[in-house]
Amino acid sequence: MKEVYVKDYLTLYITTIRGFVLEIDGTRPFIASSPTNGKETVEENWLSKNPYDNHYGDVHYYNYMTDCWNWTSYPKPRLASEYGFQSWPSFSTIRKVSAPEHWSYSSNFSGHRQHHDSGNEQMMFQASLHYKMPMNMDPLKQYYDTLYLTQVMQAQCVKLQTEFYRRSRGEIVNGEGLTMGALYWQLNDIWQAPSWSSIEYGGKWKMLHYYAKDFFAPVAASAVEDNNTLTIYGVSDLLTDCSLKLTIKVYRWDSLVPVCERVTDEFVLDASSSRVIYKESVTELLNRCGNISRQHSVVVFYLLHNGNLFGSKNWHYLSSLKDAQGLIKSNITVFISKDDAVYVFTLMSPNPAAFVWLDVWDIAGRFSDNGFLLTEEKTVVYFHAWEPTTVDELKKSLQISTIRDIYEE
Repeated sequence: MKEVYVKDYLTLYITTIRGFVLEIDGTRPFIASSPTNGKETVEENWLSKNPYDNHYGDVHYYNYMTDCWNWTSYPKPRLASEYGFQSWPSFSTIRKVSAPEHWSYSSNFSGHRQHHDSGNEQMMFQASLHYKMPMNMDPLKQYYDTLYLTQVMQAQCVKLQTEFYRRSRGEIVNGEGLTMGALYWQLNDIWQAPSWSSIEYGGKWKMLHYYAKDFFAPVAASAVEDNNTLTIYGVSDLLTDCSLKLTIKVYRWDSLVPVCERVTDEFVLDASSSRVIYKESVTELLNRCGNISRQHSVVVFYLLHNGNLFGSKNWHYLSSLKDAQGLIKSNITVFISKDDAVYVFTLMSPNPAAFVWLDVWDIAGRFSDNGFLLTEEKTVVYFHAWEPTTVDELKKSLQISTIRDIYEE
């Protein structure tokens, strides 16, 4: 039977389709499949002995039952052409195709909308590794928070995995690495259901899509821990060199005042490169910051160019959020105004907050940032409406979630 499949595959994809494609356009290579080992696949008569060989071509990688914060679990391919994690869409999207009796994560409706085997359980398992599970006496709030938590998990997992691939463009280990591209699965949805998408059916951005604009920025910094050493990389897709500095701050979870701060000397980040720009023992870092613990603190870092913020701020959690000490429930006050065609959301907070999510329900549009780590008393976010709305409508619709607000203690 295998011989029949092989013959049919070669006849359809290589003899027929490849023949037509090269007849129309013979100026570029023909890729027979994804994943593929490129020229190695051709030399093996279009049938790779190991289609997931990290030394050649592109690789797909999905692993829902291994801790996504563990960077050592990821492959170092030439191209990561498919990877991802599921999440549920927001409640405002789900409620359009559901009834109140469906609004539970364990309902028959939740199982019916999930078309990936064990997908709902896998999301909760992955989330449970680093976050406390939602606990609320109100079943509707419990459901809303659970959907939010799946988006937190997805955004953070894909962020960490993508940052790993971008760092790997400048490294080769045992012949693996030099990763020159990363494509997460998937962009959008065809219905209201859990999926790997970063945009919900109807166009609403999930938390992942807000993260993607930052982790795919042309120039970015990302952090990784290995053997108690914090290493920060600079990555550039620009075609010119950049002169930059790196700022590193450490905050306690119960204070908006950084316990310590350091700005590096100026360095040059070469065009189209990835390299280490900072390295320090976590023990030494915490000792010079007042001998605080991992559970009480978080690292924030960002690039500077000519003294100005260059790109987006990034962060590194020194412990799982479920173990964080001093993280208190949010008390965020929001003032909304309009500036020409853009709505200005000014957030005032007396304490840090993680995964701050601004939700205006069915009002179509996007924020300039969302799902972020809040470490400043005043944070300004802009809302770009896709349809007519008003300040009053936005005030009535706005709901704010943070990771600390979803459980009682």
